[in-house]
Amino acid sequence: MVDIVDAATRSRMMSGIKGKNTKPEILVRTALHRLGFRYRLHSAKVPGKPDLVFPAIKAAVFVNGCFWHGHDCRLFKAPATRPEFWLTKIAGNKARDARVRVALEREGWRHLTIWECAIRGRDKLAVEKVIDRTAKWLRSKSARAEIRGR
Repeated sequence: MVDIVDAATRSRMMSGIKGKNTKPEILVRTALHRLGFRYRLHSAKVPGKPDLVFPAIKAAVFVNGCFWHGHDCRLFKAPATRPEFWLTKIAGNKARDARVRVALEREGWRHLTIWECAIRGRDKLAVEKVIDRTAKWLRSKSARAEIRGR
């Protein structure tokens, strides 16, 4: 399939997509802050620079976009334009995610992944439910978990 915009426009559009401080991330962190949780943002001292880091309880939370991390949900659709490029990039992201999880566990960190599909899209959960599950996980001793849409 041919792209409907020229390469320079597509490059500008793609560079405008944020990797930090996304709407789902801000939604999660403001709700957790209201519940009394205190955290660090994108700490370079923790493997993978998690979106939220809770040093006192050695917990890391990632709020992952379903497209960028190749999640198996309705929000992920392989691009028709330059599929070999995108599928290679997404596979690299998934491999890096796996390495980061191993590094976190090796260093004694617990980790939670909140998928974009849990917060938006047709199969989303109620925001209160996502925040409640996150808070329960933070209070637990569970080493790893994920929250995804229905």
